[in-house]
Amino acid sequence: MCLINFHLHDHPNYKLIIAANRDEFYKRPSAPAQFWNSHPDILAGQDLVGMGTWLGITKTGRVAALTNYRDPEEDSSNKRSRGHIVRGYLESDVSPQNFLHQLKNEKNAYSGFNFIAGTPEEIYYYSNIQDDILSVSAGTHGLSNELLDSPWPKVVKGRKRLADYVQQNAVVETDSLFDIIADAEEAPDEELPDTGVGLDFERKLSPLFIQTSDYGTRCSTVLLVDHQDQVTFVERRFNKGVFADENRFSFKLHYT
Repeated sequence: MCLINFHLHDHPNYKLIIAANRDEFYKRPSAPAQFWNSHPDILAGQDLVGMGTWLGITKTGRVAALTNYRDPEEDSSNKRSRGHIVRGYLESDVSPQNFLHQLKNEKNAYSGFNFIAGTPEEIYYYSNIQDDILSVSAGTHGLSNELLDSPWPKVVKGRKRLADYVQQNAVVETDSLFDIIADAEEAPDEELPDTGVGLDFERKLSPLFIQTSDYGTRCSTVLLVDHQDQVTFVERRFNKGVFADENRFSFKLHYT
């Protein structure tokens, strides 16, 4: 993923609300969200190059998502695919804390990343750049290609719009969440971060929903878990910025 807006607890009907965009090169093949044949409890899309994933949930309530940390000067050769971090957590049965401590010990095996993992009851955050395991507080958060809640324009905008929406609506509509993350407006130059990719590309990467000639938002995902442990998972996929199709899933968690 390249943008994850999420709201944890602090809502009358939902434990967890996620609205996220996955940005990737158009030519990189991926499979849509589905329950995996190899692990029928896992619901997630799949990167068909690295064979990992960017966001997923299991029927037992394990939730995880990842973004890359933007550093164009980083040497990514001989590094493991970061999508295996999400996959590894979803496939495992260790606690989120223990998984993150294991990941911390292997942090140099991966290029820079941000990772959120846990259950609808508790979410933890770890970045191998910051190198601290943090318990995420209740409320609204945003994560892109810097650290959690960094004041990038897309993070500030998405976080505020999600916070305003969930505070004003006891019933959350998936279409409304998709509308939030469909915003393709570029940020003003004076608000752009300087991440080393040049001003023109900073502009193109600044919207919540990205569209360039060869790279952009490939799919958007909304994930809701209510207080009765009912899950709603909707993925919308795009072909060079144009809506292509949608998959929708609904099921009840069963904790082990």
